[in-house]
Amino acid sequence: MKKTTSLLLNLLFLFLLISCGGSRTDSRVYNVRDYGAAGDGKTDDAAAIQRAIDECAAAGGGQVLFPRGYTFLSGPLSLASNIEYHFETESRLLANPLESIYTLSAFCENRGEGMMWLYAKDVKNISFTGMGTIDGNGVAFMGAELHDSYELKPVTDFDPRPHVLTLINAEKVIIRDISIRNSAYWTVHLVGCNDVTIDGISLLNNLKIRNGDGIDIDHSRNVRISNCYIESGDDCICLKNRREFEEYGVCEDVVVTNCIMTSRSCAVKIGSENVDSIRRVVFDNCVIRNSNRGIGIQNRDEGTVTDVIFSNMIVDCRFFSDVWWGKSEPIYVTSYPRARGNHKDAGWRFPKGATEGRCGNVSDIRFHNIRCTSENGAFVGGDTPDKVSRITFSEVDIDLRRVTDYPGAIYDKRPCDGEGYVRGKEYAFYIDRASDVTIRNCDVNTDCSMSGYKFRN
Repeated sequence: MKKTTSLLLNLLFLFLLISCGGSRTDSRVYNVRDYGAAGDGKTDDAAAIQRAIDECAAAGGGQVLFPRGYTFLSGPLSLASNIEYHFETESRLLANPLESIYTLSAFCENRGEGMMWLYAKDVKNISFTGMGTIDGNGVAFMGAELHDSYELKPVTDFDPRPHVLTLINAEKVIIRDISIRNSAYWTVHLVGCNDVTIDGISLLNNLKIRNGDGIDIDHSRNVRISNCYIESGDDCICLKNRREFEEYGVCEDVVVTNCIMTSRSCAVKIGSENVDSIRRVVFDNCVIRNSNRGIGIQNRDEGTVTDVIFSNMIVDCRFFSDVWWGKSEPIYVTSYPRARGNHKDAGWRFPKGATEGRCGNVSDIRFHNIRCTSENGAFVGGDTPDKVSRITFSEVDIDLRRVTDYPGAIYDKRPCDGEGYVRGKEYAFYIDRASDVTIRNCDVNTDCSMSGYKFRN
């Protein structure tokens, strides 16, 4: 009797374990191969992957799995809530190079700045994990290779280049450990998102691809970026408030730590698009190397930038060609009205009905314990003396040394009306129309080819 009872109890326990644990967990993993994805790198697997996503979402969520050893070529994919997109080691999701399949604009009605590849709107609890790779196939969308960049194909009001990942109004986002590579345009674009963690990723774009931003934090809040390695032709990490998404409000409460970055434009940038407020931002314990510009606040619209701290950083800059904005400024704090022009999306640069813009205030910005080695010095300026104010440099050391043959003694104000450059001598700190600027305990060193001047204001 005791043996029978014990056997029955064991069977009951096994039944409960299977029904409540094992089988339920297995059923919530949606392997894209089970939905017909070939994974041969030649067949477009978008329809199969989308079936896996849709079935996972319909079941209440789970994991969409990209198994190891396969390359999944894919066109655009619509992502869903409550799903972990998991990429096993040696798996790769590769953007289909056929331009005609990218038809959804990354900027609403503005079709002049690229389309979407992986995208979602109004979602929550969405994550991207694993040791696999998301590959934007960027060079396939470029023109001829030049000595300093890739030629951009001619466009009018439509640019087919796909952004890699666009999340609009997403709540609780995690991007962890994966590699993201070779974007043809912006790579990770967070619009109106809240509660975002990006940790331990490698984001490696081709340094010759223009507009190849790394991470763009747009009208988003409560964002943490840490332990990342980023290389990008354009800005590595950029905070902004684009006009196309102005309904999502401010960009605030952003912390970036322990990252290594290289850029042909500006490694860390705030702006240039800013129609609202960017505030309460911290960058700490970061290394910037071999970049055209190091840390940049480039306010060109009516929005404001305030309460920002940059601390404990190493910044290494050098000159690159005028294809890229920047003139080897290790630190750059500016507010100038945006340039007027006939750019492909000029109609979206100014408030509706306006033909010219204005720039907001930049204030309460602190730089502490930063070691800079560069061919140029820090630049601070605005269109009026009160536009840029309460800027503090504390223990910011600048080592001026020439390493290229590009002309020096020039600072880059673009994009702005009028002359886009300030010309003169190399200064460690060039203060051009600003107020309440503090420079405290800062050392300056120059090599024999530099002017030797320390300050200009």
